[in-house]
Amino acid sequence: MTQSAPLDIVIAGGGTAGWMAAATFARFLGNRASITLVESDEIGTVGVGEATIPQIHNLIVGLGIDQAEFLRDTNGSFKLGIEFVDWLRKGHSYIHSFGTVGRGVGLIPFRQLWLRGREMGVAAGYGDYSINVAAARLGRMGKGNGSAKAIPDLSYAYHFDASGFAAMLRRYSEARGVTRIEGLIGEVERDAESGDITALHLDRDRRVAGTLFIDCTGFRSLLLGGALEVPFVDWSHWLPCDSALAVPCESSSAFRSYTQSMARPAGWQWRIPLQHRTGNGHVYCSSFISQDEASELLLANLDGKPLADPRLIRFTTGHRARHWSHNCVALGLAAGFMEPLESTSIHLVQSALGRLLNLLPNDGARVAFGRDTFNRLSDIEWARIRDFILLHYVANEREGEPFWDHCRHVELPDTLAEKIALFREAGLFMREEDELFLDDSWGQVMIGQGIMPQSWSPLADNVPGEDVGPFMESIANSYRAKAQTFPTHREFVTAMVGPGNKEMH
Repeated sequence: MTQSAPLDIVIAGGGTAGWMAAATFARFLGNRASITLVESDEIGTVGVGEATIPQIHNLIVGLGIDQAEFLRDTNGSFKLGIEFVDWLRKGHSYIHSFGTVGRGVGLIPFRQLWLRGREMGVAAGYGDYSINVAAARLGRMGKGNGSAKAIPDLSYAYHFDASGFAAMLRRYSEARGVTRIEGLIGEVERDAESGDITALHLDRDRRVAGTLFIDCTGFRSLLLGGALEVPFVDWSHWLPCDSALAVPCESSSAFRSYTQSMARPAGWQWRIPLQHRTGNGHVYCSSFISQDEASELLLANLDGKPLADPRLIRFTTGHRARHWSHNCVALGLAAGFMEPLESTSIHLVQSALGRLLNLLPNDGARVAFGRDTFNRLSDIEWARIRDFILLHYVANEREGEPFWDHCRHVELPDTLAEKIALFREAGLFMREEDELFLDDSWGQVMIGQGIMPQSWSPLADNVPGEDVGPFMESIANSYRAKAQTFPTHREFVTAMVGPGNKEMH
């Protein structure tokens, strides 16, 4: 056995990714590592209002952070899913909710019963069988007691202010021994033989040495993309949006318990409700609309008075060919950019940190194998999320609109083409390689985007025909009745954070 040597971890860059890394290492490595984070107040972060997915609970609970404190510090709110407006066609909408849809009967999946019921004319819309959708449509939020019962608890994530989240994690990290150094990175020093990074040179001739470096320098990717010259894998031929305009506005009376994504002529607009304001943005393709037109469209569709001028963010969807090269691991925007349509940005940082903790090098013999595994699993995760986002674009009926016509005719990756074909055939989905999105997520988006299966599993025929309608009606009615007992989203958040929170309106 080889004795573990202490790790000297240097995190280049702060923001959400940098301080997530610092907090995670401080919590789980303890005295096993010394942790230094280098950032400069002169460099801004991209951070805007963030929406997340339920996996965020693993981070919050793992760090031992109190939920009420988290919501207060980040002006957070709850998220039951995402409403997609006008994506299939104008005037159409659906909610991709968290949690399960319906209730299976033995080995018979609910969606197969729904497909049979739809053919029989006794099934309502697919979203009517989600407790989350029922609550979201009513503007409600609630939590169960975790006991086994026919009606599931709400599965939820959060909306929060990214800058507040980073500040909270900084306090958490520094209280646990993380050293923060203020400074600009000027030069990256490498070992002449191994090529590993040995130190960061800052202004005023300061040198920060380490054994493991975490690149959180945003789009610049100073370490992985710059010093180590790891190339970028460009996905813009699949996902052509390359710009975003972000602007906060005053809160509206509609304090929704879900994110909204509204399709626009050359992209889409997000709406994220926080306690103190609403985060908004317009993601678009500059080949189909000008910045001025995109800004005008965004400002014309706010549900409150703008609190700033729209801020432009340029990007290219894709990722570095290797997320871990030599002794450097990239996180967040330094690793790549995934369009935020399904709120996966925070998760990609979180999941990469989880993989890294499990594969941390102990000695030289183990580094290469751990690094290769990390990169292989990262590539799979990014590709599967890419496919899920691409699905929203390619399955549209917005004919005669240049951007959407272009998206509809994109040549699909084989992995997505196979998923669509299998689902169209009989409403089936096979999860592979521990991918992020589960069967119910794929099913909701496939159906929401108009991809309807041509048949159903023969298992569904085991339920007597006269029982299908009443069974499905009982689910929809019980979910709707339960959702009506929940408090409003605003009442729930106020009860959680306390009426004295000065930011809560």
